[in-house]
Amino acid sequence: MNIDAVAPEQYQQQLAEKAEQMKSLFGPFSPPELEVFPSPPSHYRQRAEFRVWHEGDDIFYAMFEPGDKRRPIRLDSCPMVSERIEQTMFELLELIKPQPCLRKRLFQIDFLSTLSGELLVTLLYHRPLEQDWIDAATELQQQLSVEIIGRSRKQKLVLDHDWVVERLPLDGVALEYQQVENSFTQPNAAINIEMLNWARDVTQQAGGDLLELYCGNGNFTLALSDRFDRVLATEIAKVSVNSAHFNLERNGIDNVTIARLSSEEFTQAINKVRPFRRLREVDLDSYDFSTVLVDPPRAGLDDGTRTLVQGYQAILYISCNPETLVRDLKQLTQTHRIARLALFDQFPYTHHKESGVFLVRR
Repeated sequence: MNIDAVAPEQYQQQLAEKAEQMKSLFGPFSPPELEVFPSPPSHYRQRAEFRVWHEGDDIFYAMFEPGDKRRPIRLDSCPMVSERIEQTMFELLELIKPQPCLRKRLFQIDFLSTLSGELLVTLLYHRPLEQDWIDAATELQQQLSVEIIGRSRKQKLVLDHDWVVERLPLDGVALEYQQVENSFTQPNAAINIEMLNWARDVTQQAGGDLLELYCGNGNFTLALSDRFDRVLATEIAKVSVNSAHFNLERNGIDNVTIARLSSEEFTQAINKVRPFRRLREVDLDSYDFSTVLVDPPRAGLDDGTRTLVQGYQAILYISCNPETLVRDLKQLTQTHRIARLALFDQFPYTHHKESGVFLVRR
């Protein structure tokens, strides 16, 4: 996170450069016109982590030059984080400073905020936390109207709960998502809304059933559930699976089944290589999958999953790594063509590019 890189007056030029890089990278696949979705030029990150530096009686948020952890750079503003975080983070530190039980061996503070105004703060320590910390942190939580968690080695103290609820407006309906501390959530909420709306747009005529791999907490699952008759979504992380179930119930969605499986395990299951107890109540043969959605980690798809998704009429691929996406497309475009291609600027002022590709069978 480089504060100096946040220059709103240069944002459009930087975004244009990313778009040209994307066009060049995907040119060999003869895609349609690239759709570009810009980020807000400031206050775009809903979650952030900051080191806390101690100098005598003073403590402050610190950043470091790459490769140099000895010389801290004091942080007195942070235009890339959400307004809710920036409004709170410095006041929080001032309230911590005079209280030894809150500041002693505090080395990091994590923030998770929402567009709806909720804020979860995690204080990380190099020491065990005891009752005096709980008492002081409870008062701090009330002063700032936030949720506070304390963490140290093999210890997690939750004063109230360890999650917030995000509300994302889609087609006039606000979907609600539980977002749990220390688990993956989309960091740029404004871009996430654009991604969800784009996914809804490209699948509006899909019909049939949807297979979703790497569903996380149901980010795309909820948004696409009304586009399909049924949805079968898989995710390996237990915390994310629990959140996905919470989110489905909270939003009254009843046509989705969540299976706790990796993409490799699901490939084995649907190819009848081996049975899984976690699928004992799921009749895979009853599904009529028209579309498969994949949102893999930076490593992209494994060999088996690449072959699996080629068996479906349409593939919706969300990628955080253009290089592994290009690798996967070399195989996928043997059977499918790119019908839509999008750049979502999830991380402005960096080289990172979030991509969306919608492929249909040739």
